[in-house]
Formats: sequence, C-alpha cells, structure tokens
Amino acid sequence: MILDETLFEPAEKYAYTLRALYDRAGYRKYAMSKFEEYELYSRNKDFLISDHVITFTDTDGKLMALKPDVTLSIVKSTEDRPGTLQKLYYTENVFRVGKRTNTFRELLQTGLECIGAVDASCVREVLDLAGRSLDAASPGAVLELSHLGILSRCLDALTGSREVKDRLLQCADEKNVHGIRAVAAEQGLDPDLTETLAALVSLNGTAEEVMPRLTALCETFSAAEERAFLEEALSGARTSGAQFRLNFSLTGDMGYYTGLIFKGFVPGVPESVLSGGQYDGLMRRMGKASRAIGFAVYLDHLNDSGVLEKPAGKQLLSVALPKGRLGTKVYMMFEKAGFGCPEILSDSRKLIFENEAAGIRFSLVKPTDVARYVERGAADIGVVGKDILNEESPDVYELLDLRTGICRMAVAGPAGFTDGLNRPLRVATKYENCAKEYYRGKGRDIDLIRLNGSIEIAPLLGLSDVIVDIVETGTTLRENHLEVLEEIFPISARLIANKASYSFRGAEIDRVRAGIAAAAAEDRREA
Repeated sequence: MILDETLFEPAEKYAYTLRALYDRAGYRKYAMSKFEEYELYSRNKDFLISDHVITFTDTDGKLMALKPDVTLSIVKSTEDRPGTLQKLYYTENVFRVGKRTNTFRELLQTGLECIGAVDASCVREVLDLAGRSLDAASPGAVLELSHLGILSRCLDALTGSREVKDRLLQCADEKNVHGIRAVAAEQGLDPDLTETLAALVSLNGTAEEVMPRLTALCETFSAAEERAFLEEALSGARTSGAQFRLNFSLTGDMGYYTGLIFKGFVPGVPESVLSGGQYDGLMRRMGKASRAIGFAVYLDHLNDSGVLEKPAGKQLLSVALPKGRLGTKVYMMFEKAGFGCPEILSDSRKLIFENEAAGIRFSLVKPTDVARYVERGAADIGVVGKDILNEESPDVYELLDLRTGICRMAVAGPAGFTDGLNRPLRVATKYENCAKEYYRGKGRDIDLIRLNGSIEIAPLLGLSDVIVDIVETGTTLRENHLEVLEEIFPISARLIANKASYSFRGAEIDRVRAGIAAAAAEDRREA
C-alpha cells in the first residue's frame, strides 16, 4: 500500500517522524488507557503542569480522571527493574487547561522515557534524541539545560530555610537577579554567596562559553561532581542540528526532579515545545528504586504556531510599551540607549512604530496588557509595573528594575481603623490575587469585593472595611479621609522578556537591557 503524504496534517507527519526516530533508537511503543484513578494525580499534584484535572465516577464508584500527564501513568504501570533498562515512547492525548483559552483542551504529545539503570550514556542518548526531535520540527531550535544538583547546592550553602529557598528559586526562574539580592538583603544572607547565585542564574550560553565560568562558581559551593556530570552528559550529545545551551534559570520541583532538566524552543513559537529531565525523586515518591529520564514534545504548540508548515523568519525586536506617562518616560530611556524611533513622539494615533536601522519595533498597549503581549510572544520584551507581575504571575523573565514609576501596594482604610477579627474582613480591590496572597499569609479570612475604579469610596459608603490598592503620594487617600494601614510590597517598572525570545535573541535583549540600565541610572543621577 502506498501512502499519500499530502493527506497528512503537519502535526501528523511530524509525529510519525518522531516515532521512526525513537523506534530506530531502540525504544518500544507504549500505549495506555485514557483514564486513571484520581488518587494518582492528587498525590502528585506538584509534578503536574496544572492541578486542574477532569474527574468522573466510574461504574464501581471510584473517582477517575482523564489523564493530564503520561509520565505518572508510565511510572505507575512499569515494573521496577533497577538493574535493567526499559526504553519506551508514546504518542498520547492529555487533558489540560489551555494557556490561551483557560478551558480544558485535549492536547497531543509525543515523548519517551528511559527507566532503570540510567547512566551517563543513557542521559547523552536522551539529550541527543531531544535535540533531534527539535531539529525535525524547525531549523535553528535550541535545547536549554540546567542541573538542579548545582542549583540545590548553591541554595543549601546560602540558607537552610525552605521558605527562603523557594523565594530564591522563584527569582531564579524569572532571571530576577535584583529580586535575589533583595531577598538576600532582607534575610541577611552571605553577600558573596548571594552574588554567586546571581552569577549562576545569569549564565546563558553554549557549554564552551559557560563551562569555564560555571567551574569557578561551583568551586565556591562544592558542586564539582554535578558540574562534571553535566559536562560529560553534554560531551557526546551534540550531534543534532539543535543548539544546546546552558541556562540555570530552568528550575523544577526538587522533590521530583534530580540532575538534569531541559526545555526545547523552536523559532516562531512563544513557549517551550519540549520539556524533560531526570525524575529520580518521583520514582522514590512512588516507591520505585529505578532511575529515570525522559521528555515530552507538545505537538499542539508546534501545530498552532504554523512552524511545521513554514519556519519563522528574522524579525525586528518587538517591544511592548505601556501607554501614558510611564511609557513616554521609558521610551526616552530606549532612545538614550540608541534604540529610538522618533515618530513615536508625534501626535499620530498609530500604535506600532518601527526603526529598521535600529532593528526595533515599539507597540503601545494598555499597561495592564503588556505582560500578556510578552508572555504570549506578540512582543519579545516589555516594560510593566511590579503590581501587574504580582497580580497576573505571567511566565516571563524579569530582567531589570528600572527604579521608575515608584509607588507601593498597600492596605488603606479610615483613619484609626482597627480590625476586630470577629468576622471576615471586607476588602475592596482590583488586585484580587495580591490581596488574597497577602491575607492568606496572615491567616486572615476575607470577603473580597472586586472593583474597577473609585476604590477609595468603598469604605466611605460602607461597602468594605479596607481597600488594597496602589499608593503613590497618598494625596487621594487623605482627601477621602483614609490612611495607609499596612504596606504590602514596593512597586516600580520592570523590563520583562518572553522566555522563548530570550533563548534565540538573548544577546540582543541583553544589549537593550544594558543600555536601558545605563539610561535609567543617568536619569536617577540627574533627578
């Protein structure tokens, strides 16, 4: 029988390409049920990308779930044979909340798992297959790698507090060096080790570029063994067209993942299309003695972007600026740094401005929308207030605190207000997540009231007891007989970047960051 390949959708052809790749490497196809007992996922929610799971009750009364993950099912079903090696691959649908729709979607993914006596050669093979999988999708792909053992040893040297480590890990995930320094200063951590962690998180490049600096850093917190393993794993795995790069902003749950973790990016797709790592911790959690490493390729991310049909071309670096006074002030920093576009200062109603000579394009968007434009790849970088970042938690890098647009998130109420604690506190705000997180940390039950404007009058009319809002000078509060009762966190403008864009255009983005940092510093000196 002759198959007409023109009848296949791009994602179908790509899936068959991966199947042939894994089959030739000695992996055997693994198939499983669409359903699992919900208990499997409830016990391992930290391992899942999302804790949203579709459940139903079967005919025996058991609570079942449409599987949101394949690896958990494979680990559960596979015999524990530590002295042997089981090499499996799969093409399965999973059911997750889509990032773009916030509704459940049936998503197709292909991946592989190597379970049992996993050694350095197995790790090299898996990395090589991950690189080949990316290369088969589009030229110019990047596989970013980190080693959690190295990151863990650095954190252990800094602090023994689990809470502080989690805060530092969150900053590392965001490439938020200024955040790392702020946490360290608040907690009184060793300044030299703090700068070591900041330098580690800032590493980004090929093994040849990064290894000398990594070696020097690892000597300060006794991670030579982990560094040697990383170097050995990379030494024989770079046979594909995809470029391998080290990026220690890749983090994961250290209770599950151990050793290497990695993510794959393809030009033209605003998020990772491949994710994997060593998950010996998950094996231990599920009572297995075997070691394991694997990855999954998200076929829907590739198919939705269209890169399987037409690879992405070179484009201008896209910047999302907030409309209004802050946007104008930030634009002047770009201009000082040599990335200007004078037309943006005209009276035009245009929202997009390009300077091909400078290789840059500006888009003027609503301040609350900047983070979404960047997170979803419509812009490579952008400038947004810390209030928006804390409220929406976009999956972006926070590269620079511009130290402008300074204000604070605060609780405000009538002068002399005291919380009686005999009922839920009524809180009016448009920053729902910030308010919830703050009062959750205090253990205070609240009645949250969502408002979009004129929040100051809510306590005056008896709608709420207090408000949570941005405070700059406090003039509006005073004129409405309110005062700041508690400060929650400081706010200023931050330079953010799309994580996929940073994988491909990190050098360009870093040049812009350095220029903006210099311009911001000059503005502060002149002020």
